[in-house]
Amino acid sequence: MPNSPAVDTQVAVVGGGPVGTLLARELALLGVDVTVLEKLSSPDGFSKAGTLHARTAQTLHRRGLLEAVQPGPPAPPVGLGRVPFHFSGMFDLDLGRVVTEGPVMVGSPQAWAQEVFAAEAERLGARIRRGRELVGLDEEPDAMRLTVRGPGGATETLRASWVVGADGARSAVRRLTGIPFTGTPARVGALIGEVRLLDPARAPQGWQRNPRGWTLVWLNLFGRSRVCTYDFRGPHADRRAPVTLEEFRTEVERIAGHPVPMDSPSGLTRFSDAALQAEYYRVGRVLLAGDAAHVHFPAGGQGVNLGLQDAVNLGWKLAAEVHGWAPPGLLDTYETERAPVAEAVLENVRAQVALMDPDPRMDSLRTLFARMMHFDDVNQYLGGMISGVDVTYDTGGRGDPLAGRFAPDLLLKTGDTLTGLAELLHDARPLLLLLTDSEELRGAAEPWRPRVNVVTATASEPIGTDALLVRPDGYIAWSAPGGAGDADALAGALGCWFGDPA
Repeated sequence: MPNSPAVDTQVAVVGGGPVGTLLARELALLGVDVTVLEKLSSPDGFSKAGTLHARTAQTLHRRGLLEAVQPGPPAPPVGLGRVPFHFSGMFDLDLGRVVTEGPVMVGSPQAWAQEVFAAEAERLGARIRRGRELVGLDEEPDAMRLTVRGPGGATETLRASWVVGADGARSAVRRLTGIPFTGTPARVGALIGEVRLLDPARAPQGWQRNPRGWTLVWLNLFGRSRVCTYDFRGPHADRRAPVTLEEFRTEVERIAGHPVPMDSPSGLTRFSDAALQAEYYRVGRVLLAGDAAHVHFPAGGQGVNLGLQDAVNLGWKLAAEVHGWAPPGLLDTYETERAPVAEAVLENVRAQVALMDPDPRMDSLRTLFARMMHFDDVNQYLGGMISGVDVTYDTGGRGDPLAGRFAPDLLLKTGDTLTGLAELLHDARPLLLLLTDSEELRGAAEPWRPRVNVVTATASEPIGTDALLVRPDGYIAWSAPGGAGDADALAGALGCWFGDPA
């Protein structure tokens, strides 16, 4: 759709990290004119996160991006035995017992995935403008006016119909919009960076806890190793102060209790356990996603996963608003669906930080908790939370046991062709999957065909329904029990989620 003469771009995404670039890719895929503004003049190559959990992997599979975000060999499928993971630094969870589809986890450095999403977004027509810092944001009657500082210090103006802040914990969009960022303050001071360890055998190996704090070392014998420290004596006096190699080495040695020689630092930075969430995700034509909307201690690699799922939830809804067919309230479901998910993550991370306290008085509690994680119910609860596979939404399907759940990647036969449900979502359009040849249901969906894909197929296994209406983000909006009134119920669900008939 061409831009209105009054705006320069339909959507301005502020922040070119993995959340912003995936959101830009989602919007461009759906024909939205999108511009990404990124403060850095070039990617710094540093990855704060490197694990994609199961629900994120499943979501990327539904866009055909899963293999692309893996720089190494593809992750193994499910069903290959125990997959240990930690809760509060205790590696007693088995995610292999929780995940039923796709890889349990994917090794994908944040910097790698970000560049995959950026290249995909540009291939689809998005513009990524680097070295652009947002310094002003003003509301006009039908648009937002962004004041942007360029590489030479000069400012320019960009007018957009919509603005999304995906610009991190210190979000300029959130600050300029005045959205409160509230929660619990920091009580832990943490450092992270990459260094060359000059005597690797003397470095503390893996995750080490003692009464002085924590050291985490991901050893690389052929280059820089990633090293992290947790200091529970209190937060940093100045969160933004640069970290020197001397400070970093001294802190590692203080906690380890012996010299740990190192040099060649890269990406040294501070962080804390502050757990904060935007009080609302939308103000008028401005929305927040990723760390701009929620931030927490990096326990279990949940942060980037939370943000990427924000992007896929928001993308199709914002595109519907841009294209003019969104039903009333659709865009507001972004906050009502995603904010509770973030709130639950912040809560479990607070619990993990409490359990990580290095005070020896916590030792017995940690031992007890580690034993409890081997109980099936506890493993299922915590594993579902960490991996994201327990996420469901209230899609309004009262009495519908499948509504709000993530649609499984069924093996389907359409004519002489075998395909998977995930492949049918590659174009980010809604999908009506008919598992019986129902003329009544096809007729009910006919007015929505310009914006909903209708596919009749035979499934490899029964799932207890004759039809599924699947949203572009992979969640089920409606399923048919197979009885009278299904056609009317389908028409109601189509109108509720995908607007008036085209």
